[in-house]
Amino acid sequence: MNGRWSGFNIVSVVVGFTFLYLPIVLLVIYSFNASRLVTVWGGFSTQWYGEMLRNEALLAAASVTFRVALVSATAATVLGTLAAVALTRFMRFRGRLLFSGMVFAPLVMPEVITGLSLLLLFIAIDLDRTIVTVMLAHTTFSMCFVAVVVQSRLVTFDRSLEEAAQDLGCPPLKAFLTVTLPVIAPAVIAGWMLAFTLSLDDLVIASFTSGSGATTLPMRIYSQVRLGVTPEINAVCTVLIALVTTGVVAASILNKRSMVRRERAERMAFDER
Repeated sequence: MNGRWSGFNIVSVVVGFTFLYLPIVLLVIYSFNASRLVTVWGGFSTQWYGEMLRNEALLAAASVTFRVALVSATAATVLGTLAAVALTRFMRFRGRLLFSGMVFAPLVMPEVITGLSLLLLFIAIDLDRTIVTVMLAHTTFSMCFVAVVVQSRLVTFDRSLEEAAQDLGCPPLKAFLTVTLPVIAPAVIAGWMLAFTLSLDDLVIASFTSGSGATTLPMRIYSQVRLGVTPEINAVCTVLIALVTTGVVAASILNKRSMVRRERAERMAFDER
């Protein structure tokens, strides 16, 4: 094969990307529409962003969303990192297969099943559905993504650095915190950003696990869209798209820089040998 793209491949890629991203582009464009009719262009205007900032219901939902995302992303990062360490450092222990399956199950589990399962759990233990239950639910389904990111970095980590620190009298926990954690920090931060963005745009799981006073922004948007799309909703969705895109791009850049630094260090170590 000569590596050149055929006309069919080019057309397929163009059609695929157009199908995926053209609706998003149109949504962003019409968020700056001066007309109240979302399908009729009335000129450029930023008035709907001002209306968005004056909408108390949307601001309250945004506050709930960001609080849930911050807490759940932090908890998921801690738990996901610990799970990645356990799966990487302890290759053989009783129940390892079951443990790894439970950690990574939310990756392939439909969100409807996850949300319904958590709802039944909260009902069984008689736990009222509040913002706390939404945080617990988001921590549960985003922890596996953190574990995948951190585990991929730990697999290639040179444990001789940590062992050298322990040989010099450093306790295992301190050696991990002072030697290993700074090295894998880009992967941990990338995992946190990924968990944060996943929590921001979740609708299905939050719908099952939220109660009164715990309405998230995606839930608020969905409830308003059912009554009709307004330019104000377009403005909110544009802000969400910008936040999610920024988080995903930042996580990708951190992972890329971590890989480049690791490859550079490996080349330097090889040259020294």
